[in-house]
Amino acid sequence: ADFDAKKKRKVAEIYRALNSDPTDVAALRRMAISEGGLLTDEIRCKVWPKLLSVNVEDLPPLPARKELREDNKDYQQVLLDVQRSLRRFPPGMPDDQREGLQEELIDIILHVLKRNPQLHYYQGYHDIVVTFLLVLGDRLATALVEKLSTHHLRDFMDPTMDNTKHILNYLMPIIDQVNPEVHDFMQSAEVGTIFALSWLITWFGHVLSDFRHVVRLYDFFLACHPLMPIYFAAVIVLHRKQEVLDCECDMASVHHLLSQIPQDLPYESLISKAGDLFVQFPPSELAKEAAQAAHTERTAASTFKDFELASVQQRPDTVLRQRFKEQLRGEERTKSILTKPRTNRFVKLAVMGLTVALGAAALAVVKSALEWAPKFELQIFP
Repeated sequence: ADFDAKKKRKVAEIYRALNSDPTDVAALRRMAISEGGLLTDEIRCKVWPKLLSVNVEDLPPLPARKELREDNKDYQQVLLDVQRSLRRFPPGMPDDQREGLQEELIDIILHVLKRNPQLHYYQGYHDIVVTFLLVLGDRLATALVEKLSTHHLRDFMDPTMDNTKHILNYLMPIIDQVNPEVHDFMQSAEVGTIFALSWLITWFGHVLSDFRHVVRLYDFFLACHPLMPIYFAAVIVLHRKQEVLDCECDMASVHHLLSQIPQDLPYESLISKAGDLFVQFPPSELAKEAAQAAHTERTAASTFKDFELASVQQRPDTVLRQRFKEQLRGEERTKSILTKPRTNRFVKLAVMGLTVALGAAALAVVKSALEWAPKFELQIFP
């Protein structure tokens, strides 16, 4: 009963924020982040557009299906992905209803791509779009997905994967700040971050089987900075730290473990932790390490090449001497990595306990989202 009372209070607060003039978007962001998120799809239909500042009074008409599909370079791929998306529809939904929705799903995707030729379709995009379609219906979903695709998802829709990889490079620095042991274990296993790729580019829509959890996360992500999904990915890894550390320290084992996402995650506490980590270690603070992460991935291959060249041109003993020097330098480097200052992490983690209690994370995340929203230029990367 206590829960129901709390829910009623929250619903009332959400409607108060919606009806105030102008709409109290900061309050709506707080509601979307705080426990339970936006509670019902009926509320989401009203609040999600506000979080993305989409004007629902002025939605463009949907184009005719036939002209969308003729000569469309993406049509075949989209069709294939949508046909494979059966499990994204509620179990027990009648076939004809689902098929109708799948046709709408194809239309929304093709429509957004046609209107924005700078965007490139990627596999997994349909997992995000179907979530909006199921919650909002086709007209509203089209408008919101278009806004999202030109902002939050913009980096995934480049012709190359470079920016997506760059975002993935934030994962390890976040883990490092909270738990160096897990970080170093994952580095030793050379597992990389590819296990989190489908989480990131589908906003977890592809990997979570319960639709309620998916929309709860979408409430959270829509209210926050576009990098929040990578913080949430880090929190999932940290939540499983014991399993990770008990794993064989090799790439295949760790990758296998991490890519199977447990379905019974404590979503509310993970959302709250992700919000906290964002406040403690904002992207701007991690940017340097993320760039370094990208750099180290490349260096192994390039030093090997240099080495090969050198050995062709030099007498063996010079090569050996050179190698020995490099080895020493390497050891120095490893030492400096192991002793690198982790921005007074313990102070921060102590503060973190407090921010959870005070819900300060929600406020700070809201603040950063608000600073970010008006510009709506995705300057994730410094």
